Amino acid sequence: MHFRVAKLGRLSTKDTVLFLCDMQEKFRPNIFQFPNIVSNASRLLQASRILGIPPVLTEQYPKGLGPTVPELGAEDLKAHTKTSFTMMTEEVEKELQALGNPKQAILCGIEAHACIACTTFDLLEKGMEVHIVADAVSSRSQTDRLFALSRLKQSGAYLTTTEGVLLQLVQDAKHPKFKEIQKLLAHPSPDTGLLAFFSAL
Repeated sequence: MHFRVAKLGRLSTKDTVLFLCDMQEKFRPNIFQFPNIVSNASRLLQASRILGIPPVLTEQYPKGLGPTVPELGAEDLKAHTKTSFTMMTEEVEKELQALGNPKQAILCGIEAHACIACTTFDLLEKGMEVHIVADAVSSRSQTDRLFALSRLKQSGAYLTTTEGVLLQLVQDAKHPKFKEIQKLLAHPSPDTGLLAFFSAL
């Protein structure tokens, strides 16, 4: 007798990559909750360094939209420039191959209904498990952001939060890196306007 095992979406530090999508200067005044989105993405980037999870950074047409904002803390990363909405450019595909084709993606950045959506579809089509960090993802419009999250959940992506990701990755207070991760949890995540969305799920 065969039992169907539900996909749990349990995060692991092994075979996982962190995608940082287009958090650039020209978006700063227009994106809903931009400072909090970048702050949460920065915590995820710091955690990825502590836990050995490789990050992938993109910039959408930087000539017009400017560089990645400094508060993300990604100055040492090579930004893959693009004009496509998806992050999955030829360069990024090669980077994933060099990393041994990770099986899980943690995704944050902007905009939810454009680059985050297109990237999610491409990653899911590749057979990867996609974890969208809802409080580290946004759009200019809260309506576009919330409907995008709902749409991507329908397609099979997992919705999670910054703290949820950090705690799932260590899983135990005895984890050798827990104290370093705990410092990133010192202050509760700011409210980024997701409560209305959650009540509608």
